[in-house]
Amino acid sequence: MKTLRDIAEGFFDPLDRAMTHVAPEIDAAEIARILSVSNGVAQVAGFTDLHADELVRFHGDVLGIASSLRPGRIGVIVLGDTGGLRPGDRLRRTGRVVDVPVGEALLGRVVDGLGRPLDGGDRIEAEDRKPVEQPAPPIMHRDPVTTPLQTGIKAVDAAIPIGRGQRELIVGDRQTGKTAIAVDAILNQYDTGVLSIYCAIGQRASAVARVIKDLRDGGALERTIVVVAGGDDAPGLQFIAPYAATTMAEHFMARGRDVLVVYDDLTRHARAYRELSLLLRRPPGREAYPGDIFYIHSRLLERATHLRDEHGGGSMTALPVVETQAQNISAFIPTNLISITDGQIYLSPDLFEKGHLPAIDIGTSVSRVGGKAQLPAYRAVAGNLRLMYSQFEELESFARFGTQLDTETRAKLTRGQRVRAMLTQNEHDHMPVPEQIAVLLAATEGLLDDLEPGDLDEAADTLRRAVRETLSDLAEDIAGGEALSDDARARMIEALRDALGQGKGNEGDGDA
Repeated sequence: MKTLRDIAEGFFDPLDRAMTHVAPEIDAAEIARILSVSNGVAQVAGFTDLHADELVRFHGDVLGIASSLRPGRIGVIVLGDTGGLRPGDRLRRTGRVVDVPVGEALLGRVVDGLGRPLDGGDRIEAEDRKPVEQPAPPIMHRDPVTTPLQTGIKAVDAAIPIGRGQRELIVGDRQTGKTAIAVDAILNQYDTGVLSIYCAIGQRASAVARVIKDLRDGGALERTIVVVAGGDDAPGLQFIAPYAATTMAEHFMARGRDVLVVYDDLTRHARAYRELSLLLRRPPGREAYPGDIFYIHSRLLERATHLRDEHGGGSMTALPVVETQAQNISAFIPTNLISITDGQIYLSPDLFEKGHLPAIDIGTSVSRVGGKAQLPAYRAVAGNLRLMYSQFEELESFARFGTQLDTETRAKLTRGQRVRAMLTQNEHDHMPVPEQIAVLLAATEGLLDDLEPGDLDEAADTLRRAVRETLSDLAEDIAGGEALSDDARARMIEALRDALGQGKGNEGDGDA
């Protein structure tokens, strides 16, 4: 007689054998659920193991970054539209941190902060993918900044020079020409081999489209990557965009290439981070805005450098843009960036309103590194240019209060006005180095003092033509890095006098 145990074993044995043969493989993935959703941020729960800055995936291929890890609740920065997300929806881990594609395939393309194409072109076949957050190169991996990055702008190249591997801040009120300075710097790299990345953060779509058009018309788009996180995009995309652009640049830098990166602008980047911080309920003043702003910008800009040859030998030059209000250059965010960078180009709204373009305030602007990388020939004009111009501006402000000026003071004012006129330059009018030196030398040496203000533009064109036609050999030496000797300087001045009709053979013509 069978016992109850025998009957039970006889019942389960066939079932066990059947399960052994038909049991499918289970694809296990850790999932969680959304607790709440706000603009750009979701609070989730359910994960038992999650890394900081790990990517998570919501339904509809919407990605997010695990940012605030707390027991029982995780704050996720959503990298996309949160309109389709609802409390109770599922999300799952991806097992990787946020990364972007890198390599040659990105050149000439317009992408978002995740490297996804926005220009309607083909899918990007990247060489590799790298995390957007990377540690800055150690000090021992860095080399001094010794090679100039010519912008084609006289006021910058002569008075506020930039070197490859430098971080130079562009600061000023809105609508003073900050973006124009940065775009001109990109356009002027047409024959230097320098690659460029333009990162637009929180900008209007029309403004970004205008920059892309300028790059395309100037033939620079094919050697430029445009990273766009517009004002209508999620704050998370605006936050990671500059880090993504830097990672793309580091790929080329590690391979010995020189890269110019423009961050336009970091004021909007700070606002996006403030929005995310408040939505994630981080403690204001210490772990959020404004306490962390210095850290998020310093860990970004410290990645720009010139590497030693054994570590790649490339360079990354950073031109961050920051907006001030009512010329308050000592505000919190501009002050932070001034302390992080190697100098600043300050654009004055007063100069802009007077039509002195580019509206660069030479007295307030400074370059702490670029002077060592400046071409030697600039020393013939740059040595006393800043001092002369600053003295002129101070003298001009005092002269407004007086009605009678002595002859020497009037002469200094005239000389300063001619120098300021020669520093004026139209947008996208990039001037080669020899022509810059010739024009500024003529102004500082007094060759333009007797000309009427309305004749200065024509005189500048005459001087530039003389350099190309009469001084071509000297111009080649200057562009090649030769210093301007006393004999060469005297020869240039004499040729410029002849071009302006002031040579010895023209003396006395007015008395005939």
